[in-house]
Amino acid sequence: MGLKEKISEDIKAAMKSGDKLRLETLRTLRAVLMEKEIELRGSGKTMTPDDEISTLTSAAKKRKESIEQFGAAGRTDLVQQETAELNIIAEYLPKQMSEEEVKRVVEEIIAATGVSSTDDFGKVMPLVMKELKGKAAGRLIQQLVKNMLAKGF
Repeated sequence: MGLKEKISEDIKAAMKSGDKLRLETLRTLRAVLMEKEIELRGSGKTMTPDDEISTLTSAAKKRKESIEQFGAAGRTDLVQQETAELNIIAEYLPKQMSEEEVKRVVEEIIAATGVSSTDDFGKVMPLVMKELKGKAAGRLIQQLVKNMLAKGF
């Protein structure tokens, strides 16, 4: 069962249970996935699982940014709502790796490519992102790659 189908099934369950926040969040996710599918169809492509994950990752990132902004503005009610929505979205994303796990993967890729300076950032970063897509935050990955290359690994 694809992600879109699972979300549709979960929408039905949320309707039956009366969980309004979950229902609205899942409807929003389904709409975002449908928009992406239509966008891809226009260019002659079909939706892949990677496309689904990147779409949901983008939705999660938007929630995180909203949480930061609402927190800075002192809107705790909106922070709570966005956090609840983020938790629902996280259920459909791959398990996020810890910083140590990401560090190990970065070390392996740097060792495999044989790079040793920050000049090689452009060679390492795409490989790491491909390996860790959806499993870790891009900012964390970028920071670790820069730090490890700066230290000369």
